[in-house]
Amino acid sequence: MTAPARAVAHVDCTAGVAGDMLLGALIDAGARTEAVGEGVRSLGVPGLDISVERARRGGFACARVHVTRPPVPDRARHLPDILDHLTAATGLGPAAVTFATRVFELLARAEATAHGTTPDRVHFHEVGAYDALADAVGCAAALDDLGLLAPDATVTCSALAAGSGSVDCAHGRVPVPVPAVLHIAAETGLPLTGGDLAGERTTPTGAALLGALAVPRPAHPMTVRAVGVGGGRRDTPDRPNVTRVVIGQTSAEEARPGHDEVLVVESTVDDLDPRLWPSVLRALRAAGAWDCWTSEIVARHGRPGRLVTALCPGPLRDAVADALFRHTTTLGVRWSVHQRLVLPRHSVAVSVGPPGGGHSVQVKVAERPDGTLSCQPELSDAERAAVALGWPVRTVCEAAATSWREGRIAGPPPPRSSADPLAASPSTEGPVL
Repeated sequence: MTAPARAVAHVDCTAGVAGDMLLGALIDAGARTEAVGEGVRSLGVPGLDISVERARRGGFACARVHVTRPPVPDRARHLPDILDHLTAATGLGPAAVTFATRVFELLARAEATAHGTTPDRVHFHEVGAYDALADAVGCAAALDDLGLLAPDATVTCSALAAGSGSVDCAHGRVPVPVPAVLHIAAETGLPLTGGDLAGERTTPTGAALLGALAVPRPAHPMTVRAVGVGGGRRDTPDRPNVTRVVIGQTSAEEARPGHDEVLVVESTVDDLDPRLWPSVLRALRAAGAWDCWTSEIVARHGRPGRLVTALCPGPLRDAVADALFRHTTTLGVRWSVHQRLVLPRHSVAVSVGPPGGGHSVQVKVAERPDGTLSCQPELSDAERAAVALGWPVRTVCEAAATSWREGRIAGPPPPRSSADPLAASPSTEGPVL
């Protein structure tokens, strides 16, 4: 029996990504403009809409998205204001609402971290303005229209070109990458590159969209069905200022572990204040490490110490090493190249909680060589939802897994009898493709 095809996509951000660039690429790849416009107009902001034109960037054809703004000045919005708009958006499907919610929650947490406040109290400024609201919701509608928010869809992305220099914003002139982009990269594991490019190449909205959507890794094996190119506002001389999206299909027969190389960067440290290790690991993630950890060791002269290890792609070796030199007391860093096998995987945002009061939880889905799927909710998302709902974290994790399997909003799972043999070990195995 032939395995069913499923949607896969790869987003090329080597020249950067912004909300309008990603939206233009999705529309260029086949998302219906009328479906996107309906989603934006249903936000209930009179006069807010989008239009699309054909343009050229660096000699290449692309789609440019323009936001039609209301005639009155915009106001600074808080996260609850934006979530109210999403709840009222009748032109968006449930998957699009869940995705857009996660995007703005990411943005709120990043801005809150940067300004030392809480997500609910953040003034979004540019992020909550008309353009960003239309771009993020438009991308949610476009992704849903293309089938890329389906539970079995896989979206990957390249490293994000961050750019360099400075940019003017509501808080004055700030360096590039701006703080929100760095905090989103640290939380989601998105690698940043392209520091040789002048200007701001990745915006907070663009980073949040990719952080909520994609897994940073090479493109999944696919049969290509469409290619979309979205252009930025400027026509830069160094490279075409575009974001590309490649959309295709794959089947379970192609779900074999991928083979690639990973760089292992490590150092031995025996004289660092142990209270600083959490900040060291955050800095390594911000520098582009896929994963990082420390191990207790007995160092030279019998002193207790730690071995700090980071995994990263080869091009980010210097950035990761620099983070170790700046954030620890080490005098030397070593690295080695390892071969690895990686299961195809992607992330899906599901809603957990009562109807109208759900909270977004990201679920990581891995595909085994035999075509079966396993899912694991992201613990940090589950912990935040547990606090908001007043549920145990375990209950949130079970509800998120149930929501992913059933493809619907999950409420608290029914209590199991102590005689139920599955009560102690709920299965994480999904359907066979």
